Amino acid sequence: MRFIKQFGGKLTPERTSRYEQSPHWREGVFQNLETTTMDITVGEIPGLLYKQIFRKKGREPETSLPILPFDKKAFLASSERIKMMWYGHSVVLMRIAGKTILIDPMLGPNASPIAPFPTKRFSENTLNLIDDFPEIDILLMTHDHYDHVDLASFEKLKPKVKQYITTLGTGRHYEDWGVDPSNITELDWWESIKVDGIEIHSTPSRHFAGRGATNRAKSFWGGWVLKSANENIYFSGDGGYGDHFTEVGQRLGPFDFGFMECGQYNELWHQIHMYPEESVQAANDAKVQNIMPVHWAGFALAQHAWKEPVERFTAETNKQDQCYITPRLGQMFTVNSNMREAWWEDYS
Repeated sequence: MRFIKQFGGKLTPERTSRYEQSPHWREGVFQNLETTTMDITVGEIPGLLYKQIFRKKGREPETSLPILPFDKKAFLASSERIKMMWYGHSVVLMRIAGKTILIDPMLGPNASPIAPFPTKRFSENTLNLIDDFPEIDILLMTHDHYDHVDLASFEKLKPKVKQYITTLGTGRHYEDWGVDPSNITELDWWESIKVDGIEIHSTPSRHFAGRGATNRAKSFWGGWVLKSANENIYFSGDGGYGDHFTEVGQRLGPFDFGFMECGQYNELWHQIHMYPEESVQAANDAKVQNIMPVHWAGFALAQHAWKEPVERFTAETNKQDQCYITPRLGQMFTVNSNMREAWWEDYS
């Protein structure tokens, strides 16, 4: 039963009728703004699976990546400036305008819970982090892939979460996992909601979503913009490079800080995951002042070395004289932080 529960909420006529109201729903699925494909043939799949399961040298750190202890007192201390922490892959905890927001809260040990072989996290005991977290005012989700929302994290977080804001179609999973629908807000691209002085805007990305073979693109994907009285933050979400970054910057920028997807790329699925150099360019297109790479240091979901995303990202930022930071896992930072320690070099 738990295996079945992993798939989340089922499509119903009522839910589908809601999705059909979106201008981005066509021919029975959500659509990207640009033609987007994955160039993988049936004949290439066995080789990819073999590499994913058995060729792990260099793709995973040889020792567990440590996470700095959570300082709840410092995190909750009154401040006019946003405070943020990153926990590997795309997990970001932030304190903004007196509210605690958790983004893409996948803190479980396995990014492939329905596969015969696990995709293990680079850090250990990450579910225990939730015990120390304060009450979560808003849980914010970019899309429903297993490396962004897992059942184990969700169930442990549920008693702490007050409100769920997510992409259109993803809320059905939360409902089936026991959340009151009145606590869930789904947003289409360019829709927004204001919560106690914080504006939250849904933005496009070039990706896909779904938790099973039969519901691909039946839920939406995207990024987020968070605006307070003092700061403007961009979270790109998963996705390939495209013109939407310029449009995000024109509509909602410029931004003080940006979390840019950078990792798990491959030439076979280049249109749905950016190369690191494109991540930097995307930030420039969106008019982001200070940036950091996310979607790395969590799982080996592609064939590149685990350090490669951040190494290529920092090389490109230095080439373009772009402000960036690379905080350690669990380290607190602000939009003006200047953390450029190459901490990953300490690990094989």
